[in-house]
Amino acid sequence: MFIEAPELSGHAGLRHAFFTRQGGVSEGLYASLNGGIGSDDAPERVMANRARMCAQLGLGPDRLVSLYQVHSAEVVTVEAPFADRPRADAMVTRVPGLALGIATADCGPILFADPGNGVVGAAHAGWKGALTGVIDATVAAMEALGAERSAIVAVLGPTIEQPSYEVGPDFVARFRAEAPGMERFLGPGARADHAQFDLPGFILARLEEAGIGEVAALRLDTYADAERFYSFRRTTHRGEADYGRLISAIALAP
Repeated sequence: MFIEAPELSGHAGLRHAFFTRQGGVSEGLYASLNGGIGSDDAPERVMANRARMCAQLGLGPDRLVSLYQVHSAEVVTVEAPFADRPRADAMVTRVPGLALGIATADCGPILFADPGNGVVGAAHAGWKGALTGVIDATVAAMEALGAERSAIVAVLGPTIEQPSYEVGPDFVARFRAEAPGMERFLGPGARADHAQFDLPGFILARLEEAGIGEVAALRLDTYADAERFYSFRRTTHRGEADYGRLISAIALAP
């Protein structure tokens, strides 16, 4: 049902989980632990799944907050559950018992924590967000709440891996122009003018550039592991109508 990162699980004051697609009540394309409010799954099933996630984190059923993710570098400081999801791609808080949940289905979910100063964060890092600064913005927002950059731990959860991520010439051209020095994350493609993009490698490089204390990654491929993970790209290749969303969440213990 979920995966923990040892870099985070060793801290008594933290609760976290990279939830898989297993252990929920959804059916069909969404089987079974779909946490995606934006999916076309039955809303009552999504809410039941999210309540199960809260229970796993030791929190009440309404303590998991999520964003309307738009592939931006926008960060929200969270003090209470939202009435309406703000359009942003990262959250930070110092409020205990409030789980920050990122929804993904190939993009990179990053969980951040400064356990000593009691600040946590979560970010949705697709290639656009990683390119345009969502990681730096999340770290800066954590610092504004009292975190120390050198004390922050960041873990990248299940993400589409390079062998599964072919990109076309327009992507290659933009990436080369806007991320100079990062061409090493573009591997040879099977087709002319295409490349295999190492999104996790690029995200990890951005995290290292941010100068935080510890960086880690699960290195689990969402596309290749259909049993455990949803994947937007796999759904597209199969011609399916929709897909579920994985939730990666972190909270300060209440």
